[in-house]
Amino acid sequence: MNKNLRKLISVIFFVAVSFCALAQDGANNSYSPYSVYGIGDILRDGNAFTKSMGGVGIATRNRRYINYLNPASITARDSLSFMADFGLQENNKVFSQNMGGTAFKSANNTFNISDFVLSFPIWRSSAFMVGVSPFSDIGYDFSSIEERPEIIGNTNNITYKSYGNGGVYQVFIGAGATFWKRLSIGAEAIYYFGTLDKITNTVFSESSYRSVNSGYETRVRSLSGKLGIQYEQNLAGNVSMVLGATYRPMTRMKGELDDYSYAVASELTDTLRYNPVSLADQGLMFGDEIGVGISVKGGEKWSVEFDYLRSDWSKSGLDEATGFKVYNSVGKLFSASVSQSFRAGFELTPNRNDIRYYFRRVTYRGGIYHEQQSFLIDGHKISASGITLGMTLPVFRLYNGLTFGVDLGQRGSLKSETMVRERYATIYVGFNIHDIWFQKPRYN
Repeated sequence: MNKNLRKLISVIFFVAVSFCALAQDGANNSYSPYSVYGIGDILRDGNAFTKSMGGVGIATRNRRYINYLNPASITARDSLSFMADFGLQENNKVFSQNMGGTAFKSANNTFNISDFVLSFPIWRSSAFMVGVSPFSDIGYDFSSIEERPEIIGNTNNITYKSYGNGGVYQVFIGAGATFWKRLSIGAEAIYYFGTLDKITNTVFSESSYRSVNSGYETRVRSLSGKLGIQYEQNLAGNVSMVLGATYRPMTRMKGELDDYSYAVASELTDTLRYNPVSLADQGLMFGDEIGVGISVKGGEKWSVEFDYLRSDWSKSGLDEATGFKVYNSVGKLFSASVSQSFRAGFELTPNRNDIRYYFRRVTYRGGIYHEQQSFLIDGHKISASGITLGMTLPVFRLYNGLTFGVDLGQRGSLKSETMVRERYATIYVGFNIHDIWFQKPRYN
């Protein structure tokens, strides 16, 4: 085993341990008031390579980078290549909300690991991949916004706090094969796991009264899968068109939910309510997803792509289940719905083999997207739109590279007091590792 491979395995071990720690400790991968609903903020899938192109990838075939959005795409590779990708992301957000004629603003930023994927060939035109990435995240804290002191008898001030953390991660294992040099088919198994904590505290400033801590701790696990297909057709010269599609079925959600309430006074704690609930008994489901895409590319120099994704969460049961349903004085505040996403992106490499000017070997990317979220708030649709920019800097030999991307966008609006407008700048950093395996040297 050579020295570089030993270093790579060390990195793999460190990242795997880090992901396990993040999943168990409930670290926030992002922060958003909208993550209070359902299983949290469902994150845009993909790595820095695809996210800097507006999130496209269903019809992407690029042998230099791992694209795990479509399991059929992993067959686009050199026959002996080993590839790894892991990414980091920083979310920077500014929130605005109008309540009672008063405008409130706040800001937050988070930093975390976004993905880790390995891919290598199996036999000739077939390939394998394994990876882990966040699927959804809960991160909110209303303690500063919802702090409302009240005078009731002689209880003095009462402070209400609500906060949440945790998330659902997905571990996936997939394989793909290419037939007749044009048709690629892939499939992957997905395992969802994670812990979601939603906590509400009622704190009395008068020490003779006991504070109340209540909330829901949800431990999610489920097994699902995804199918993918791509077909590449030559148009003229080195210009070709790729058609792609993916499908992930609706999947039953398993796990347990603890509905609890404790009274706390000094060092004494009394259980007021403890009710364990099975997620399967509530009939909860992960929404299905279908995606289609089309791309046109000119060899390894340029490509453009358009994708459409639709995910149906209206039958998930989340808006009627214990620990997930949300009502206000008027009625149902949170309703599960259908999400849709329109994405377009491009990439351009001026001259990949230029030996004189480094920046001609750099790959430049850009994209746009518009998304409708998988829920309604007080009957209002929540949408997000943004633009993305990025580049990959070649590092050393082969296809090793360092990818940077930025996503500038807005989600939500100020149509009602129950809605929040998010303006965000998300920075992505991806490390693309490439090596050649199974080479037998002709001479020692």
